[in-house]
Amino acid sequence: VSLVEAIAIVIIVLLLFMGVKSGLLIGGILLLTVLGTFIFMKLFAIDLQRISLGALIIALGMLVDNAIVVTEGILINLKRGQTKLRASINIVEQTKWPLLGATVIAITAFAPIGLSSDASGEFAGSLFWVLLISLLLSWITAITLTPFFANLMFKETQLNADGEQQYDDPYQGFIFTSYKASLNLAMRFRKSTLVLMLVLLCSAVVGFGAVKQSFFPASNTPMFYVDYWQEQGADIRSTLEGIKKLEAFLQQNPLVTEITSTVGQGAPRFMLTYAPEKSYPAYGQLIIRVTDREAVATVMQKVRDFAQHNPVAAQLKVKPMEIGPSTDAKIEARFSGPDPVVLRKLSAQAKHIIAQDTGSHNIRDDWRARTKMIRPQFNEQKARRLGISKSDLDQVLLTNLSGKQVGVYRDGTQLLPIIARSPANERLNVESVHDLQIFSPVLGVFIPVTQVVDEFVVEWEDSLIMRRDRKRTITVMADHDVLSDETPAKLFARIRTDIENIELPRGYEMQWGGEYESSSKAKKAIFGSLPIGYLAMFAITVLLFNSVKQPLVIWATVPLAIIGVSAGLLVMNAPFSFMALLVLLSLSGMLIKNGIVLVDQINLELTEGKAPYQAVFDSGVSRVRPVAMAAITTILGMIPLLFDVFFQSMAVTIMFGLGFATILTLIVVPVLYTIIYKIEYQPLKTRIK
Repeated sequence: VSLVEAIAIVIIVLLLFMGVKSGLLIGGILLLTVLGTFIFMKLFAIDLQRISLGALIIALGMLVDNAIVVTEGILINLKRGQTKLRASINIVEQTKWPLLGATVIAITAFAPIGLSSDASGEFAGSLFWVLLISLLLSWITAITLTPFFANLMFKETQLNADGEQQYDDPYQGFIFTSYKASLNLAMRFRKSTLVLMLVLLCSAVVGFGAVKQSFFPASNTPMFYVDYWQEQGADIRSTLEGIKKLEAFLQQNPLVTEITSTVGQGAPRFMLTYAPEKSYPAYGQLIIRVTDREAVATVMQKVRDFAQHNPVAAQLKVKPMEIGPSTDAKIEARFSGPDPVVLRKLSAQAKHIIAQDTGSHNIRDDWRARTKMIRPQFNEQKARRLGISKSDLDQVLLTNLSGKQVGVYRDGTQLLPIIARSPANERLNVESVHDLQIFSPVLGVFIPVTQVVDEFVVEWEDSLIMRRDRKRTITVMADHDVLSDETPAKLFARIRTDIENIELPRGYEMQWGGEYESSSKAKKAIFGSLPIGYLAMFAITVLLFNSVKQPLVIWATVPLAIIGVSAGLLVMNAPFSFMALLVLLSLSGMLIKNGIVLVDQINLELTEGKAPYQAVFDSGVSRVRPVAMAAITTILGMIPLLFDVFFQSMAVTIMFGLGFATILTLIVVPVLYTIIYKIEYQPLKTRIK
């Protein structure tokens, strides 16, 4: 639905700003490009899913960019009196290689996503491949089908009364007049323009510190989870009773439509980003579907209120369904070392620090609580005389307490274990262990177990000892308040320093996990291939212009894109997510693409013999409509994604970043060009000669 809405918005914008014929032509090229992309996606086994469809929506503005440049060039050439054939040949010959280079650069800007070796690259990799296919198709259709349809739809300029072709200034109207005045002002006060850009850049960098940070957002699906943790050592039947109480409470809520519960472990993995919990008798989980996304927070709050006002002998963790790579907890601090006692103390210190922050929830560790254990003090000397081994004692205790599997019962296709154990009235009384009997092969009779056991000692033990890289590792876990506007990054920033300042004994170490680790790995994978990508992009611009100065003019505007991004995220109160980071890096490709087309036009104007200043000025004017239309179609095409939680921050980054990038291309690039090439200012000319 969002893709159809975005395509409709782009076509309507084209019809309004480019005219009916031009709008229909470019809109038709867009539809052919999208349909062609679907064909290649089928060939390369790329499914239609959230990421691939989102990639198409993101690419819409860039898909029409090449066609707009060619169509605009044909229209201008026709107004200058050229025939349809000559107008088409001239614009294709002029722009095919710059457009190809700009398209390859735009694709390369997204390459780190597809080349990422991290789980985030696997999750979002189709974004790059869909953009690769669609952008290459857009270049092919722009230089082939666009001139063909233009020849069918456009008319040549009529001859006047003298038999000469009539020539009109193609750059008339309010938009062009306003732009000429703005460009003239900026080029007249070039140093002031650059100082203003630097001030805005510094302000954006400072303001970016106030932007909320996140990794991946929650899902749009109206579902959430409730993790139910009883004390370690609790019986699974006790866990089942607690889950049933929660189910009964939730079934009374009219906003709840479905409830799925599991006891003892997580549910079977039903989506890529769902990580099932391991097998624990004290663990249960509820997967709850509600009527709509707005009801998720309401029902989650109801579950919290229920846990606070009712005797629930467990820790409840409510969490929304995640779209991106997820972890057990948003904040994880891992302590590794040899001694479990020391690790428990370090864990307690970390949990105390986290608990001091009122924004923290679900504070726990993965070793859980220690459990009581009855340990028999086995007397080997007495047992040896009676012919009894430690294994014999273990089998007796297992049979009379937990139960021993003695066989398997087949019920159709199911295999059910046969368990032998004592009656409940004998095994539920801890004192009954003294009354157990064990067979002595030497005496040939059963004797009291106390003949080989000096005493039964009750001890506390670590029933769970987790290891990481073969080292004992206890992980302290916590979450932010999922019902508040706060992000995990804010909570992490507040507690990070205090936990890192915990004094570690020799031989112990601390590492961060959770969202911080996942985000760091994802960014490392992205930034690992980024230098090569940017080097390739810069090399392409150098080869296109056979110069270093002109690429520097274009690349100098890339850092300024953060001005629009920072302002947009603050205005829309949107978090800067991992997907927004990908788009921010990719904005450089969009900026460079527009800059290439503009600088190439300057070179063309210079080869035609125009004065340097007039060539720069006229090139900016001639690029107003293509650059602005590409930006407008992209920005307005993002509107459907603003209402998608997953794509919201990405859409805001593109809309505001590209909006400001358009100003950079049309204003800052000409200013930088005249400064670098030391071109003197001249008074405004109202007509292109």
